Amino acid sequence: QVQLVESGGGLVQAGGSLRLSCAASGRISSINRMGWYRQTPGKQRELVASITNGGSTNYADSVKGRFTISRNNSKNTVYLQMNSLKPEDTAVYYCNAVTFVTMFQDSWGQGTQVTVSS
Repeated sequence: QVQLVESGGGLVQAGGSLRLSCAASGRISSINRMGWYRQTPGKQRELVASITNGGSTNYADSVKGRFTISRNNSKNTVYLQMNSLKPEDTAVYYCNAVTFVTMFQDSWGQGTQVTVSS
């Protein structure tokens, strides 16, 4: 099992930047992919960005060119650098890890609030 702890959320003005961090612990070797999702009230959780063990990245169209996902394997930490933030980026952001032992499973962090004021 993998445990995820997020940090770095907060309140920022439109056009500003924030960096989210997600520290993983537990069965690190089973992690196949990590990513960030976000959710607003009444809507489904949506993928923001993901990164594989090989470093391949994937972004939602709405954040391409503004957000960057990266990982520091020595610290078992994934980051989401968010620039040029917009009010529509306001959401609870969740860290996700996809692990594989005998099957693929999802692990989630507790979520961190990001609020962008106009």
